[in-house]
Amino acid sequence: MSSSPLRKVCINIYRIRLYRNFREMPGIVEKEKDPEIVKLEESGALALLPNTNQILELQTILKDKNTEHSDFVFYADRLMRLVIEEALNKLPYTEITITTPTHCQYKGIQFMRGNCGVSLCRSGEAMEFALRQCCRSIRICKMLIGDEQRVLYARLIPDMSHRRVLLLYPVVSTGTTVLKAISALMDSKVQEQNIYLTTLFITPHSIKTICSKFPRVTVITSDVTTGVPYSFAMKYFGTD
Repeated sequence: MSSSPLRKVCINIYRIRLYRNFREMPGIVEKEKDPEIVKLEESGALALLPNTNQILELQTILKDKNTEHSDFVFYADRLMRLVIEEALNKLPYTEITITTPTHCQYKGIQFMRGNCGVSLCRSGEAMEFALRQCCRSIRICKMLIGDEQRVLYARLIPDMSHRRVLLLYPVVSTGTTVLKAISALMDSKVQEQNIYLTTLFITPHSIKTICSKFPRVTVITSDVTTGVPYSFAMKYFGTD
């Protein structure tokens, strides 16, 4: 049997241990959280995934320049699904009562109708698979923002004004593209509080800018960091 899979596992374990050891080295002090970021978390405008070993390992693999394409896609899909699932926790629901196979009454919940996804092409399309895994029949729209921050293409459904939108964009480095996308959605009568930005990595500057201009938008991410993987889309789609 080939030793390649075992070798990949060993490499991934080495990565995470190396990163942990670096954090624990004498003289290496982890930066305290930005007070503004903490305030955004407390207000509910920002939802961060818990800082678990699993999340840290996935982030480490995606930031490693030596990660192979197939591994990158596999682990990116895992992290994107975790972000999507956290975003689903923010959506409104209604209480229902159902009958179990043993004919017992069970009080549960179900999401309110009217949710959809909007992927910002091209990188946002990488998150569509994760969204489909969590919400099989959800409708996904597309939007393309040009270099001059103009909407070059938008395929939206007619009743956007009544929907809650999961805006898909895996890496937010400056925030300008997201700002334009949110403005375009609001021009289509989407309520600001019904927009949920889902992203893997976002810079502190971007999150502050977005929440300052659109304070009722909710941002869900795995990490607020200056070290975002800028080549995410190229690596994911194999065009690097």
